[in-house]
Order: sequence, then C-alpha cells, then structure tokens
Amino acid sequence: MTPRPALFFVGTAGFLLLASAAAADPRAQIRGEMDDELRAQLVRAVGEVDDPPSNRFEARRRARGALEAAEALLRSEGYYQPVLEDVVEGEETPVAIVNVTPGRRFELAEVQVLWAAPAPDAETETAVRGEIGLVPGQPGRAADVISGEGRIVAGLTRRGYADAEARPRRVVVDHAAFTVQPNYSIASGPLVRLDGVRLETRGPTNPDWVAGLAPWREGEVYDPEDVAELERRLLETGVYDGVGVALAPTDQTNADGHRPIIVTLTDRPRRILEAGATFSTAEGSGVDLIWTWHNRFGRADTLVWQARAADVDSRLGVSLSLPHWRRPGETLRLSTALLNEDTEAYRRTAIALAADLQQRIGKTSYLSYGVGLDAGQYHESRFDPFTQLPVAFDRDLVILTGRASAYLDRSNDPLDPTTGWRLTLSAQPTAVAGEDTVLFLRTEGQATAYLPLQAGAKTVLAGRVRIGSIIGGAELTVPADRLFYSGGGGSVRGFEYQGVGPRLPDNTPRGGLSLFETSIEIRRDVWRNFQAVAFVDAGAIGFQETPNFNNLRYGAGVGVRYKLPFGPIRADIAVPLDRRDGDADFQIYVSIGQAF
Repeated sequence: MTPRPALFFVGTAGFLLLASAAAADPRAQIRGEMDDELRAQLVRAVGEVDDPPSNRFEARRRARGALEAAEALLRSEGYYQPVLEDVVEGEETPVAIVNVTPGRRFELAEVQVLWAAPAPDAETETAVRGEIGLVPGQPGRAADVISGEGRIVAGLTRRGYADAEARPRRVVVDHAAFTVQPNYSIASGPLVRLDGVRLETRGPTNPDWVAGLAPWREGEVYDPEDVAELERRLLETGVYDGVGVALAPTDQTNADGHRPIIVTLTDRPRRILEAGATFSTAEGSGVDLIWTWHNRFGRADTLVWQARAADVDSRLGVSLSLPHWRRPGETLRLSTALLNEDTEAYRRTAIALAADLQQRIGKTSYLSYGVGLDAGQYHESRFDPFTQLPVAFDRDLVILTGRASAYLDRSNDPLDPTTGWRLTLSAQPTAVAGEDTVLFLRTEGQATAYLPLQAGAKTVLAGRVRIGSIIGGAELTVPADRLFYSGGGGSVRGFEYQGVGPRLPDNTPRGGLSLFETSIEIRRDVWRNFQAVAFVDAGAIGFQETPNFNNLRYGAGVGVRYKLPFGPIRADIAVPLDRRDGDADFQIYVSIGQAF
C-alpha cells in the first residue's frame, strides 16, 4: 500500500508544535510611573523565577534582590537619583514588589579625551574624535560611554596605531547639573609600519608563496583589514587546521622601524582516505573511495583521487586545485576522469579533461572561466521532431567547451540565508565534432532572494527563478548530456530526477533546448532549533531556444529544518500537483543546507 503524504504532514506538524512551556513568574513586580521601554528593561533586569515565594521572608529576600538589580539597571541608563522601595504584600500568598521612581535622567556633557604620550598625529586625532558618537544632551547611558571609548581605540587601530589602548577612564556624575561627563585616557602608541611576513609552521608550505599573499608592501602603514585579508586567503585554501596571523610584538621591530606579521600554520593531515555509500530512490546507489593529498607542492594545493561506482554516475578521476595561482584570490583547477553515466535519458562512456580559473571577488563572489574537452560514445533515446517518433542511436563525439560563469552573493549566510540575494550566470560556447558536427551556446541564469518578514528573521520568504537556453543547436544534434532537464531536490520537488519534462513512449525523459524553473518557500522558526517550511515549485522544459510555459508542471510540499552550528539539515516531502502516469505519489529529500 502506498503511504499517504498527508499522514507525514500531520505527524511533522504535531511533533514541531508539541512542547508548550509554562509562563515563569517575575522575581518581583515593578510598580511606579515610567515609560513602557524602561519598565520592560527593569522587568528583564529583575528576572524570573520558577515558583512564587512560599512565605513573606522569601518574598522579602526576592524583593531586595530585585531592588539591587533595578538600581544597577537605572544607573546604567542614566538615572542616578532614583527612589526605590522593596515591598511585600499579602500574608498567605505574599508578593514581592519594587516601587520605582526613576527621577530625572542625567545627560551627557562634553567628552574629554586625554592622550598619553605620544599623541597621534593631528589628522588622526580629529578623525577619531569625530567617531566617538557621543553628543552632549544625549542620555548618559553607561553602555554608550563604554562604546565611545571602544570607537576611539578602533579608529586608532584602523589608522595604523596598532598598540592603541584605553587606560582607566573617569566618569564625572554631576548631581547638581544632572550631567555625566566621560573622561577618556587613551594611549595611542607609535604609528606602526609593516615589514614582510614571517612564517612559523612544521609543514611544507613555501614561505615565499605565503609572503606573496600579503596585501601590503614593506613600509606601508598597518591596517587590520589587510591582516584579516591575509588570514582569509590562507583559510579559504582549506588545507590548514589552524591559521594565525598577528602583528609581531614591539620588541621585534627592525632597524627601519618596521614590524613583521607572524603567520602560524597548522597543517591538516597530509593524506586522507575516505569511503562512502549513497542511496537515493531517484538516482540509485553508489560507493565512493576518495584519497586526498594536501600541500603536496608546498602551496596549499589539494590533489584528489576519486573512484566511484554507482547506478547513474561511475567515474575514475583525479583533480588538482592550486589556490592563489597567479594572484591572490585566483584558483586554478585541473581535472581528468573516465566516466560512465547511465541515466534514464542517455548513456555515456567518455574521458573528460578540464581546466578552470576562478577569481574571488569580495568574500563570497567569484568569476570563473576555462575550457573542457570530452571524448566518448553516446547511446541516446531521443525524439525526432520531424517524424514525431522516438529514435535511438549511438555516436562517437568529441566536445570542446568554453566555460564562463559569475556568482554574486549578497546574502548573509552560505547555508542558511535570511536576507539578501544571489545571482548565478553561465555561458558555454560548445563545438561538437565526430559523427555529428554542431556549434551552439548554452546559457543559464539563476536568481534567488531572501526577505525576512519578522524581526530576528523568525519568518523568511525565499524565492528562486532559473532560466536556461541553448542557442544555435537542434534538439537531435545537441548531445543528450548538454540538454536541459528538470526535477529533483534542487529543482522541482515532487518529481524524480529528470522527471518534469515530457517523456518518450518508453518513459525516457526528453531533454529540451530551454528551461524555466521557479520556487517560493516560507521558512518559519517554530521551536528551539527546528524550522518548518512550506513550498511550491514549478518548472518547464521547452523545445525552442526561448523558454516557454506550455508544459509547466507544479510540485508542493512541506519540510523540516534542524539548525546546527554549521548549517541546517533539510528534510522535505513533496507531491506533484498534476501527477501523470509514471510519476511517483511523492518524493522525499534529505540534505545539508536550505534548498536554495
């Protein structure tokens, strides 16, 4: 008997909404005339207890503790003349109370900054004073006073005074004038200029290669962003367990008055052997054996040997990644593999070679370009648009592909975005030779966006649009693996892999020359680390260069996310809304990260 998806939906919802916590009691009631914001702050400062007081003595103890917490909060918010009274009401059911009269709120007076010799240069002094952010007349909040001091030190550090520090501050509270005057004592230290990089590691990393990653020249003024960028460049290689990048102590200043940056690297294991097995109702089973070599050439390189035996995609290959190839942020990737692909749409046995250069832009965006060469035998079941009949044929092909892509990421998290957007574009000019000769351009673009609907991103609306087109090729001449297909966990959920488009009489998926997909998803935090999701996906495969919606198909479903520190674990169940003969009743998807 086929399981009914409705039972899964009900069970999931019941599990997520099962727990309801009983409301805790405040340690003491807050009474008195004050604005709502201050009252809420006092209630939070006083705190909560699990049970009401059992007697008047316990109530009195709680009231006094709450009074002390309330007084500390009021002083931190600039109320230096409050009147507070702890009270206990009731005999059999005593209630702890704190009566609060905040009094007049003290205001900030003119900030004073005293420099411990040597003082910074006049331009820097003027700039950091302008960044304090404290204006006379503002409420005299303790947090603002401390933050202002921190902004002075941070401003000095950004301008090359790496040893800047705050000495003990003095805050004058004038009870007659109702003012709070911060008096900061700041030691800026000398202006620091940088030397080169000194590498400390037990691994084989080449010191000259690390020095070439430094985004500064000898003698330039220290900038913490430059130091952080060097650390990012080393971390993104993925071959180090630990990366430390720090300015050398003052006693290591050289004769020119420059100080080096010390880089400490802890290598990952030089060789890692991994084995794994996968199973999918849509793509079958597979076994993987991966042998990874790290830092083989002393420049944070990664060499990966892979053997995979699977129902759909078997391969034997090797790939080499060389980060920061000719300049920082540029990665060269070389790969070769023997392939045996056996999908419902085609079978392919081939050798594939590829070389790509990827240039990072900012922290998470990149541009990539390269070339690929494939040579092999294809067995394809296709549809002849002229005879309107299915046709099967074998052919030997050599395919040369230019590859260019761009990825722009303006979201706030790689695995669990809640705001921002992403854009992916790719173009692949392709030349096919052998038993067929054809030139075509395969283009594709995808945009995703994330909109928080509540404070704290408790509810997020996410959307995705993907469009693809093959220009210059015909449906029969374009190799089957270069056509567009749709369906599956990262595509249109509710349909199996390659299951959205029309099928031939023998149930073979028919690939197309164009693609359109869209998704909309509501993500809602429901309980602790759990998130509930509802979604609708749609997709269409077209047989002209321009995407069309003649055979648009829809899938819908719900899902659960369990949020871990590195990202969410995703479990979705979806059904096709316009199910055809041969389509499954539902599909289940489990993976790491959001669907998009």
